[in-house]
Amino acid sequence: MKFERSISAFSRARRTIAGGVNSPVRAFRAVGGTPVFMKEGREATLFDLDGHEFIDYVLSWGPLILGHAHPAVVKAIQSAALRGTSFGTPTEAESELAELVSARFPSMQRLRFTSSGTEATMSTVRLARGFTKRDLIVKFAGCYHGHADAFLIAAGSGALTHGVPDSPGVPAGVAADTLVLPFNDMEAVREAFERHARRIAAVIVEPYAGNMGLVLPRGGYLRFLREVTQQAGSLLIFDEMITGFRVAPGGAQEVEGIVPDLTTLGKILGGGLPAGAFGGRADIMQELSPEGPVYQAGTLSGNPLAMAAGVATLRALEDQQLYARLEDLSAQLCDGLTAVFDRHGIANQTYRTASMFCTFFADRPVHDLETAGAADTNLYAKYFQAMLARGVYLPPSQFETAFLSAAHTQRDIERTIAAAEEAVESLLIPAR
Repeated sequence: MKFERSISAFSRARRTIAGGVNSPVRAFRAVGGTPVFMKEGREATLFDLDGHEFIDYVLSWGPLILGHAHPAVVKAIQSAALRGTSFGTPTEAESELAELVSARFPSMQRLRFTSSGTEATMSTVRLARGFTKRDLIVKFAGCYHGHADAFLIAAGSGALTHGVPDSPGVPAGVAADTLVLPFNDMEAVREAFERHARRIAAVIVEPYAGNMGLVLPRGGYLRFLREVTQQAGSLLIFDEMITGFRVAPGGAQEVEGIVPDLTTLGKILGGGLPAGAFGGRADIMQELSPEGPVYQAGTLSGNPLAMAAGVATLRALEDQQLYARLEDLSAQLCDGLTAVFDRHGIANQTYRTASMFCTFFADRPVHDLETAGAADTNLYAKYFQAMLARGVYLPPSQFETAFLSAAHTQRDIERTIAAAEEAVESLLIPAR
């Protein structure tokens, strides 16, 4: 494949946009080559500037569970736009979406919308500190909760992809109030609480870590976090930006049967438009201004377009057969990919949950940041490029999660497995 127009577009972007991209992982630094500039998406397919078509497993990094340009979502956005894009006043659309969210996440007795996931997690941590009158936050290495200062210490996602999980510009004082522990390590959590229990405001965790690749919790780990926080009077925050509405209508907390104190949501919530939310117990949420002293605000929070897209998306997700179909396609895809890698003797660890999946090119199980970091990133980069050349668009980093949508078909799965077979064979042929 040739990408002349993408190369030209990237050259133009770099003249005015820092790094040529508005989110670092888009730059393809981890996989080489020029980022592919897209012009259109329909259902499960992306179309680039050069006229190439790709089966899309990035899906805007997770939000597009219904696929690109879903008719109901497009219609809702168009209708809302005709009435005005933003008012700076309350609208009934905000209440409608809030009611849909709360029905799926009963733990979110009260919630508030934001314009991004970072805003939601940042505000949640501030609220937790204000409610508990404590300063320390526990996070886990490799988990990513947005780009607020406290979250860029041993972070995942783009920070990990580009080798700078501890970003310059994060003050030492912020780092001192953030305890970073290994994911899936109960003993490390126990020791932290033995030393700092009365100072820990909250533990924030991706219940299914999706920003160092897909790393699933060990049995009993999430329930242990629930128990230890309750005993210490700390809050448990589930960051369900990725898992919310994707692994189940009520996210990972529904699957695991665990009730966190606070939850953050994004991605699918906005139906492809910028939106986030945070919420939880009513007694905690009433600490927010204007009822309480903890301040949080946002000019475009709850804007009519994002609310309309979110309502349309959550209404479409009321079809329970959709989740069953995603589960079936996900299992077929991951089983097929694993068979390809195994058949050719390529060490791999392929993980999935519902419509999230990831393959680490590693010879031992991945359960935390350290074992994820042992994966062969050079092989992944070659595999990514080989799949791209065969019309399959995967995350341009070993340390990201891939997704399926309701728009993917049986034929898409079969074509992807066939492409993987060809891609792996091409990588194993000695250079001439």
